[in-house]
Amino acid sequence: MLKKLSLTIFLVSTLSITYAQKPSKDSTLVALHKNPILLSEKLIDFANNHLHIRYRSGGTKPTGFDCSGFVRFCFSNFGIALPHSSASQGTLGASIPKAAALPGDLIFFKGHNASSHSIGHVGIITEVSEKGIKFIHSAWGGGIRYDVAEEGYYSKRFMAIKRVIGMLDFVNIAKTESEVVKKAFRKFRNKRRRDRR
Repeated sequence: MLKKLSLTIFLVSTLSITYAQKPSKDSTLVALHKNPILLSEKLIDFANNHLHIRYRSGGTKPTGFDCSGFVRFCFSNFGIALPHSSASQGTLGASIPKAAALPGDLIFFKGHNASSHSIGHVGIITEVSEKGIKFIHSAWGGGIRYDVAEEGYYSKRFMAIKRVIGMLDFVNIAKTESEVVKKAFRKFRNKRRRDRR
């Protein structure tokens, strides 16, 4: 038992050092993920480049987006994988009070039914000021556009704000390191089996 524990500790520390020394394939993405503010700025710039693209139910491409497809498309451009459903996206990240909202956070609303208790719409916060929370989203009436959360239609439907930038990065890194350790352990175990024969 002690040998297995020692071996595991040795493998984890050796592989972590080896993995940390590997150069990244895309150093720009690594730099952005280490700086959430810069990543948020780049994300918003990227989203702005798609203003006025039409709404398309189930759409995930620049030929037409639904709300969650647009958010997913923007985040995936920076290596952050999100599901294609506003309700599923609403389960990710950390809940943030309105007063602490930042550009790059996700903002969630009820769908067409204002009395519903379910998330039905999502956007990306682009600006927070005294006037309110401005966000970009793909809306049924108008495609990709800006709106303010405290005005009209959206004020009655606000549900939550979630921060995923800086939160999901750790999950992806831990998953990758875990996969590297498992692969190395399998390789070591298979070598030991061959040596015993």
